[in-house]
Amino acid sequence: MEEIKIVENIERMPMIGDPAPKFRAMTTMGKVDFPEDYKGSWVILFSHPADFTPVCTTEFIGFSKMAEEFATLNTKLIGLSIDSLHSHLAWARSIETIDLDGNGPVKVKFPIIADISMEVARKYGMLQTVAKTQTIRAVFIIDPEGIIRTILYYPMSTGRNLPEIKRIVVALQKHDEDNVSTPANWQPGDNVIIGAPLTLEEAEARMASDDEDLVKYDWYLTMKKDK
Repeated sequence: MEEIKIVENIERMPMIGDPAPKFRAMTTMGKVDFPEDYKGSWVILFSHPADFTPVCTTEFIGFSKMAEEFATLNTKLIGLSIDSLHSHLAWARSIETIDLDGNGPVKVKFPIIADISMEVARKYGMLQTVAKTQTIRAVFIIDPEGIIRTILYYPMSTGRNLPEIKRIVVALQKHDEDNVSTPANWQPGDNVIIGAPLTLEEAEARMASDDEDLVKYDWYLTMKKDK
């Protein structure tokens, strides 16, 4: 008799450059129709394994403290786990009583998606392979056109680097605005990379250029001052 194999229905994880999967969900701030409700804004969609987890609590406090900084970058925050709405509300209220750094507690001013059905988690490939009732700690940076531009995965034991997430948003916006790339460890105001020449003639012209704003290391690696 022919062996019957059971294959789980697993949706493909979206990749950088893909449209962000659409969903409708209830959050701690009401219903969300994504990405329709966020058109024209950058979005940081981040998941956590469960409510009342210590590492993620520090991250929620950090994101809350940086919410206004992200707002100045036209960037909105959305959290997610597969816990219930009531659990999210209780956790948010608990977070608002914690003074983590001695500067006072903060309010969670961004929505947290209640994904009990795991619909959103499945669409974004967030479910853990071992604990399939928990979401991994993922970050999706989505642009104003609803396109995924960055995906980050973090291990359970390591808190997310929030300044790095902000730096990525700034770098992506810099690329879109000026058609440049950013080198390793780039910070706003540092030199940026311009596209490499595509022909021998362009390469020779690049190296012969007397443009004082260019910093030429080789024909394929040229930076320019960011004014």
